[in-house]
Amino acid sequence: MESLLWIIPVLPFIGFLINGIFGNKVPRSLSGIIASVAVLGGFIVSLLLFISLLGDENLSFTSKYFTWFHVGDLKLDMAFMVDRLTSVMLLVITGVGFLIHVYSIGYMHDDKDYSRFFAYLNLFVFFMLLLVMGSNYVLMFVGWEGVGLCSYLLIGFWFTNNNFNDAAKKAFIMNRIGDLGFLLGMFLIYQTFGSLNFDEVHSNAMTYAYGQPVLTTITLLLFVGAMGKSAQIPLFTWLPDAMAGPTPVSALIHAATMVTAGIYMIVRANVLFTLSVFTPEFIAVIGLLTALLAAFIGLKQNDIKKVLAYSTVSQLGFMFVALGVGAYTTALFHVVTHAFFKGLLFLCAGSVIHAMGGEQDIRKMGGLSAKLPVTHLTFLIGTLAIAGLPPFAGFFSKDEILVKVFASSPWMYGALALASVLTAIYMFRLYFVTFKGQFRGSHHQEEHLHESPPSMTFPLIVLAILSALGGFIGIPEIFHAPNLISEYLAPVTHFSSSYSARAVSHETEIILLVSTLLFLLVAIWFVYNKYVKRQAIPEPDEDIAGFGKTLAGKFYVDEIYTYLIEKPLNAISGLGYKFIETGLIKGVVDGTAQVVGALGLGIRTIQTGKTGTYLFAMVIALIAFMVIKFMI
Repeated sequence: MESLLWIIPVLPFIGFLINGIFGNKVPRSLSGIIASVAVLGGFIVSLLLFISLLGDENLSFTSKYFTWFHVGDLKLDMAFMVDRLTSVMLLVITGVGFLIHVYSIGYMHDDKDYSRFFAYLNLFVFFMLLLVMGSNYVLMFVGWEGVGLCSYLLIGFWFTNNNFNDAAKKAFIMNRIGDLGFLLGMFLIYQTFGSLNFDEVHSNAMTYAYGQPVLTTITLLLFVGAMGKSAQIPLFTWLPDAMAGPTPVSALIHAATMVTAGIYMIVRANVLFTLSVFTPEFIAVIGLLTALLAAFIGLKQNDIKKVLAYSTVSQLGFMFVALGVGAYTTALFHVVTHAFFKGLLFLCAGSVIHAMGGEQDIRKMGGLSAKLPVTHLTFLIGTLAIAGLPPFAGFFSKDEILVKVFASSPWMYGALALASVLTAIYMFRLYFVTFKGQFRGSHHQEEHLHESPPSMTFPLIVLAILSALGGFIGIPEIFHAPNLISEYLAPVTHFSSSYSARAVSHETEIILLVSTLLFLLVAIWFVYNKYVKRQAIPEPDEDIAGFGKTLAGKFYVDEIYTYLIEKPLNAISGLGYKFIETGLIKGVVDGTAQVVGALGLGIRTIQTGKTGTYLFAMVIALIAFMVIKFMI
């Protein structure tokens, strides 16, 4: 298997080159097929790799291809490291990525830049694979920056719309803020450990005592990078705006892969984070605040993709809380299940938007279940999964997070359970308003309502099956069945598990599980009663008052950033332009030119072209030299 490892990232890169360079010459129908087959090939090799790792829990290997650079004591190889953590991420990236590529064949069929879109998708998959396969922090950082670039290109794919360009720039800039923290963390890692290779850094870190300040500083800087990439407070506002991109982009980048890069990075560096004295608690608090803030905002959003976007931010908060309490495998379990049901929900949203002729406001939908039966059923499965109802995937991963958090902090459990209930409220609100009741769109839209083509419904069905059954890879211990994903990832977090031995009794876990389910059922009944029985419709924005208006305004975080950061920076930039750029720099440059010009004009007057004048000047010059010589 080691000899086939390079195939996984190279195939998507070849797909990018074919569609990117020869896109206009490749038949339109082949562009999507080439891109999809490239990712499918990576998935097949990843699956074989996953199977090969099942037999030996200590099996991991690094494939070195060449020395990347060697400067002083720093030597970095172009090398891929594969262990069980890598194999899980490879399956998610290539598996869900392949389904989204297939979906895009139908969704983007009429777009004039069809081949360019698939070139960007393949390039994104290549960089994401580089991120999770790299054997050192620098190679991870290359992939980290690469997915940021592709995110910018895909969010602003329809670049003729300036609002989409602004959203792309916002995502790019906010990610760069986080990336600076990641970069500084790498500098400190090299200064501390003398290496940037994962094996060397993490093995050396194990020799450090718990709570060393340098480890806390390193992990805080790395977490800043994760805050940007995985949209945590305060660097979360870019992700909802990123819904400007085509819906498959939302599913691939902002549900299944890129936004989970921060979680992967922390799990990969779990040794460093486990030995830090302050960072885990900080991560848990930030994750909790993000989960609650985004869940509250989701209650009053009426754009079908914006609801799912804030849901993504909230679910990422759940994952970070799990990381903060040391439940690394649990966080990754939720990464996997979230890829299934959130990828499904975004693709279903795209199917709805496709049927509605581009409409995204759920207040103009309603009654779509009869016209879109496959989309309706799969969306319902995704909603049940994300709400955490058994036996769907989200139930198992969310329950495990809540139990782990309760063992660490009961008050944090209460707050996270509230976020879980809010998730059920806004997701079933979205489902009922979109698919139940009477159709509220235009007559023209109603006449053209139709189910999506097979290229779009096939990925929905596959993801729906995974959302329904995928949770069984992590069955809680109270059911006396093996937790397959926890056992599979145990070698990766073996060191950290010895520091997080806190657990709850089976009786307590059952009480927590049942009580959470009861609250969820009450919340769903409340939403059903309001939006189905009473057929309420979300009120227009101008009619919202009180706290609801604050939620609809997204807690005015963007406005706060505008007044506290953007406007002061623009004012400083304006002053700099006026006094430094225009006044000083331009004055020096233009003044120099004017002085030279004036001297030229003055000197030009002595060039008369008359011989007598030149002879007179020569005589005067000789006399002057003689006088000076005599005086000296």
